[in-house]
Amino acid sequence: MLLASAVVVWEWLNEHGRWRPYSPAVSHHIEAVVRAGPRAGGSVVLGQVDSRLAPYIIDLQSMNQFRQDTGTLRPVRRNYYDPSSAPGKGVVWEWENDNGSWTPYDMEVGITIQHAYEKQHPWIDLTSIGFSYVIDFNTMGQINRQTQRQRRVRRRLDLIYPMVTGTLPKAQSWPVSSGPATSPPMSPCSCPQCVLVMSVKAAVVNGSTGPLQPPVTRKNLPPPGVVRLPPPPGSGAKPLDSTGTIRGPVKTAPSQVIRRQASSVPTGTTVGSPASPPGPNSKTGRVALATLNRSNLQRLAIAQSRVLIASGVPTVPVKNLNGSSPVNPALAGITGILMSAAGLPVCLTRPPKLVLHPPPVSKSEIKSIPGVSNTSRKTTKKQAKKGKTPEEVLKKYLQKVRHPPDEDCTICMERLTAPSGYKGPQPTVKPDLVGKLSRCGHIYHIYCLVAMYNNGNKDGSLQCPTCKTIYGVKTGTQPPGKMEYHLIPHSLPGHPDCKTIRIIYSIPPGIQGPEHPNPGKSFSARGFPRHCYLPDSEKGRKVLKLLLVAWDRRLIFAIGTSSTTGESDTVIWNEVHHKTEFGSNLTGHGYPDANYLDNVLAELAAQGISEDSTAQEKD
Repeated sequence: MLLASAVVVWEWLNEHGRWRPYSPAVSHHIEAVVRAGPRAGGSVVLGQVDSRLAPYIIDLQSMNQFRQDTGTLRPVRRNYYDPSSAPGKGVVWEWENDNGSWTPYDMEVGITIQHAYEKQHPWIDLTSIGFSYVIDFNTMGQINRQTQRQRRVRRRLDLIYPMVTGTLPKAQSWPVSSGPATSPPMSPCSCPQCVLVMSVKAAVVNGSTGPLQPPVTRKNLPPPGVVRLPPPPGSGAKPLDSTGTIRGPVKTAPSQVIRRQASSVPTGTTVGSPASPPGPNSKTGRVALATLNRSNLQRLAIAQSRVLIASGVPTVPVKNLNGSSPVNPALAGITGILMSAAGLPVCLTRPPKLVLHPPPVSKSEIKSIPGVSNTSRKTTKKQAKKGKTPEEVLKKYLQKVRHPPDEDCTICMERLTAPSGYKGPQPTVKPDLVGKLSRCGHIYHIYCLVAMYNNGNKDGSLQCPTCKTIYGVKTGTQPPGKMEYHLIPHSLPGHPDCKTIRIIYSIPPGIQGPEHPNPGKSFSARGFPRHCYLPDSEKGRKVLKLLLVAWDRRLIFAIGTSSTTGESDTVIWNEVHHKTEFGSNLTGHGYPDANYLDNVLAELAAQGISEDSTAQEKD
C-alpha cells in the first residue's frame, strides 16, 4: 500500500539503467486505463495521446513497453512523488541536446533542481545524486564539472501529473480486483490500432493456438477458403463474383498456417473475441507478448491480417518478411497492417545492414597519406611547465580592474565588489582583487581564477568559464596510447571520387594519474582498437592534420563515465566526434553525412585547434 496522497509519474527504463518519465499527458492516459481496470483490456496505446509514440504499447500485466516495429521490450513502472514537488506543480526542467531540442531530466534530478530553485540558491551541484554537473540559475546553464562544457537549461510549466489519494495497490498488482468488474463493460475503440491490440490479446489468452475471430458479425464473413480483397489494379486482374470476392483454391502459406492452427485447436476450445477479453475466472492464463516465440508471432501476424481484412481495413503487400532479416517477420507484418490502415504505402524490405569495417585490405594496398608525415604517433603524459606559479601564468591573460562593476562573479556567485566566496585551498592572492580577461572581457575575482587553474591541468592555459575562449594552448588528460593513420583503396558512401583515410586508436588500460578523476585507481579501455574513417579529400586531410594536433595535446579521449554503458573510470570520447561506421550510417556515426567535416572542424575549434595550430606545433 502507498501514500495517502501522491503524484503518479509513469516511467520507462532506458538502456543506461535510468528511469525516464513519460510526459504528464501520457501519464494521465496510462493512469486512466489503470483505473478502468480489466474492462479496459490491460493495454495502453500511447499513440492515442501522443502521435510521436504511435509504435508503442504498454502491457499492464507484464509492465512492459512494447515497440511494434522493432519488437523492443522495456520495463515500465508507476512511481509516486510528493505532491509539493516539481511533478505536483507541473514544473519540468529540461536541458538542450546537441541537435537543439530539449530533453527532460530524470524525475529525481528535476525535483532536486526545482527544490534548489525554490530555495533561491544561485546554483545546485548534482554530484550528491550521481551526476557531475552544476546547474547555474543565473545563466540557466548546466556545467560539466570535468570538461567545463556548458549547455542551456530551461524551466517550463506543463500539466500537473495525476494525483492519487487513499491506499492504492502498486501497479504491478494490476488488475486491482480478481473478481468480475461491477461496472458495465467499456465500449472498445474501433480504430485499426486498437483492433489490432485487442486481437493480439485475444490470441495470447488462447495460447496462440487458434485462429482469431474478426470483430464483425458472422454474416459479413466470406465463405471458407475465400479472402476478401480490394480489386487489384491492371488488366491482369481476375474477375470478381457478385460479392466482390476473388474465388479459387487458396494455396498460399498464410492460409496453410491458418488451417494448421485450426486443426490444432482441441475439441471444445472456445476462441475469444478481440473485443471481449476473458474474465478473471478463465482457466487459460494471460501470457505476455515477450513469451511468444518467432513461430507464434508469425502465426499471430497472419491471423491479425485476416481479422483486419475481414473487418474492411485495406491492406497492401508487405515484402521479404521471411529469411534472416533483423526485422521480425511478425512485427513487420503488424507495421504493414497499421500503415496500410492509415492509407500509407507499405513495402517493408530487408533493412540496411550495419557495415562497420571496409572489405579486407592487404598490406601492399595500405598507403601513406600525401602531405602527412609518418603513419603513426604515440603520446605520453606531457608535464606541466615548471618554474611558473598560477599567479604568474594568469598575469599574462588578465588586466586588473580597480573599480569592479556591481555584478556577480560567475565562479563563486558573490558580488565582484565583495571578497571572493571560494572556500577551498587558499591561493596567495588577495580575495578582493578583480581582473578582466584580455580577449573576451569577462570579469572575475582573481582569487577564483587561480583556484580554477589549480583544479585543472596546470598546463599554462586558461579557458573562460563563461564564453569558453581559450588563453594559451589547452591540453587534456588523455591516457597514453597510439594513433595510426593511412590510406585504404575504398570509398566512403557520399564520397565516391576519393579513397578513405583510416585512423586506428589504441589505448591500453592503466592507472589514473594525478590529473584524472580518481588518481591511483585503475581505468578500463573498452572497444580498442577503435577504427575511424575520413574521406581522402582536401577537407578530409585538413581534419586529419587537426586531429593529430588534438592527439598530441591529449584532447581526443579522457577518463570518465561512459554515456553508453554507464561504466565509470573508463576511456571515453572527449567531445570531438568520429565516424566509426565505414559503409553505413545506422548509428549516426557513419556516412553519408554531408555536414560531418564542417561539424568536426567546429568541435576542434572549440578545443582551441585551428589551422594556426598546425604551424604552432611545427614551431
